[in-house]
Amino acid sequence: MSWYRWNGEDLELSLRVQVRAPRDAFVGPDPGGEYYRVRIKAPPVDGKGNQALRRFVADAFGVAPSRVTLIGGEHARYKRLRIEAPQQLPLPVERP
Repeated sequence: MSWYRWNGEDLELSLRVQVRAPRDAFVGPDPGGEYYRVRIKAPPVDGKGNQALRRFVADAFGVAPSRVTLIGGEHARYKRLRIEAPQQLPLPVERP
């Protein structure tokens, strides 16, 4: 299993999120390759962590935050995101 998958023009990511980190950053794939590790400064309180994650991913992929959707893991550290038609690819993903 890979940590990303293309669904037409949309990119779906499986992420393992660490909150309350010193800075927002992409870290790298986990040893099993099923998730990509991400660090977010925001705390996991009242949805602030999810909002910060969406903004960070949107900025990195060159899209508006409204084009990044949380499709799984709202209250977990393992999350799935859908990015609608990403404009840039800051992570090592291959287009189909």
